[in-house]
Amino acid sequence: MDARLNLFGNQTAAAFLKRVNAAGRAVSDSPLPAATQELVKLRASQINGCGFCTDMHSKEAAHAGETSVRLHLVAAWREATVFTDAERAALELTEQGTRIADAAGGVTDEAWADAAKHYDEDQLAALVSLIALINAYNRLNVIVRQPAGEYRVGQFG
Repeated sequence: MDARLNLFGNQTAAAFLKRVNAAGRAVSDSPLPAATQELVKLRASQINGCGFCTDMHSKEAAHAGETSVRLHLVAAWREATVFTDAERAALELTEQGTRIADAAGGVTDEAWADAAKHYDEDQLAALVSLIALINAYNRLNVIVRQPAGEYRVGQFG
């Protein structure tokens, strides 16, 4: 299976991705815990049906030491006992921020307040930015039908 458009070979797409990746560095260098970042990226990618990003972030998280149990339970995090309260708050904010079109009121005050109990302002800024960023990546990859399964850890640097 080939992608509909080569995002890395097209001049316009490559220029866009260069800038999006630069924005991503601001989040990866933030005080938001790295494990939380991978869980957020994985959950949003699952919701959006982005196989490429699901493949990438599950492999990157495993390489960084995330357990297979936690990775397998991200899709069912509400019923799982392996996530901290802070991670659960981040996953709830991720789900609501990803499913904005499904909710008449967008992100609830309760979800925001719960996240704010666990993360300081800089971490919240990183979390919100990360949710927006991974949703952008997911949409790019889903639209062009970027194939999944061949990602190698560290492939993009």
